[in-house]
Amino acid sequence: MAQQGIQLDQDKLCCSICLDLLKDPVTIPCGHNYCMNCIKCFWDRGDLRKIPCCPQCRQTFIPRPALVKNTMLAELVEELKKSGLQAPPADHCDAGSEDVTCDFCIGEKMKAVKSCLQCLVSYCEQHLQPHYESPAFKKHKLVDPSQMRIICPRHNEVMKIFCRTDQQCICYLCSMDEHKGHCTVSAEAERKERQKALGASHEKLQQRIQEREEAKRVDSYSGSWQPCFCGRG
Repeated sequence: MAQQGIQLDQDKLCCSICLDLLKDPVTIPCGHNYCMNCIKCFWDRGDLRKIPCCPQCRQTFIPRPALVKNTMLAELVEELKKSGLQAPPADHCDAGSEDVTCDFCIGEKMKAVKSCLQCLVSYCEQHLQPHYESPAFKKHKLVDPSQMRIICPRHNEVMKIFCRTDQQCICYLCSMDEHKGHCTVSAEAERKERQKALGASHEKLQQRIQEREEAKRVDSYSGSWQPCFCGRG
């Protein structure tokens, strides 16, 4: 029973950005907890014109909150470390030599859990979330990462070329046969271009959401303000 309690605490003491136990934990106004450096870098990475928001619930904050170490959480993390029972979450594991890695991870690469046939990109569990939450990705087809390593069924060659004319991956023999004369690029070049376009689309979507939230906040403030007419005796 005690071990189950510690495991429950561990789940609550993990940072959703780095997926590790909290380091110098801070609690932001919405109630979510992060490593101080993780949330600071998350906010610093954005455009200065953007409103700081929570990576989990997307609540925005004006002005940017001051980050103060949550000493109670820090003590709980230390107690968990001393117990020797902590383990990395099973669903968030580092990629092995044979695994497909996440294309969006910076620095230490996490194991990809899904690949998108439209984006031509593989995602870990954390970076896959926009595909589940945003309507912009509703029609995108997700497959197991291993299926991205496609072998041409006709020539048994790795399909490293993308035919823009027919919008499909092909092998080098296909490019000299039925796809001869078509507009082709390397699959890697197409992947990078689509990844760049996807990133730009996601940025615009986030900007529209923040502008909408700000407009609602202004309307709410305007509606709650009522002039006071005091009668004179």
